[in-house]
Amino acid sequence: MKNNSIEDMPHVLVVDDDDRLRTLLAKYLGDNGFIVTPADGAEEARRRMQSLTFDIIVLDLMMPGETGLEFAEKLRPKNNVPILMLTAMGEAEDRIRGLEKGGDDYLTKPFEPRELLLRLHNILKRARPGPVPNHELIFGDAVFSMERGEMRRRGRRIHLTEVEASLLRALGAAPGKPMTRETLIEATNAGGEGRAIDVQVTRLRRKIEKDPREPRYLKTVRGKGYVLWPDNH
Repeated sequence: MKNNSIEDMPHVLVVDDDDRLRTLLAKYLGDNGFIVTPADGAEEARRRMQSLTFDIIVLDLMMPGETGLEFAEKLRPKNNVPILMLTAMGEAEDRIRGLEKGGDDYLTKPFEPRELLLRLHNILKRARPGPVPNHELIFGDAVFSMERGEMRRRGRRIHLTEVEASLLRALGAAPGKPMTRETLIEATNAGGEGRAIDVQVTRLRRKIEKDPREPRYLKTVRGKGYVLWPDNH
């Protein structure tokens, strides 16, 4: 186990109806510098979250009763804790659905524990970014703080996932400069291929554009990728 103090150890909530997998993950992640709290489904996960604060959630999508997708969809409007989704479904459309419901990354079962550990560290690194430019981006009546990774519209906070905030930071660091999907995947640690970034862009447009189908601020540059044109640049 790494020589971390308890305060430095990230706290992960593992939500999976498979008793064996929960036990294995709890042991492996516990041996690799995490505090682990298990939950056998959505109901128990909510009870855990009422009394504990988590740095990240590992969430199985295909659980009996309330699925992981349904849990994530209900959680997202009120909590932006990063979510790594576990799925036995390998189809691209299924993975995209997970991202659309608020997942930050996904991993297909069966998986190597080392890959899970790497993905968790990447998500946490993104959630705890280093120094960023201390300025704001303006999109009509919405304002995004590059430093805080926070968006407000007329003083009211607009929920952004960690990937969406990272995407705005990456594009906002060079407004007017097109960035390729590959560059944005690397800058945001979004994972997946170009389609994953397309999903994030679609979600982000719903939050900053008056008409997401005719974007004014976050534009597609054919053959290149995407470019950001805030009002103050």
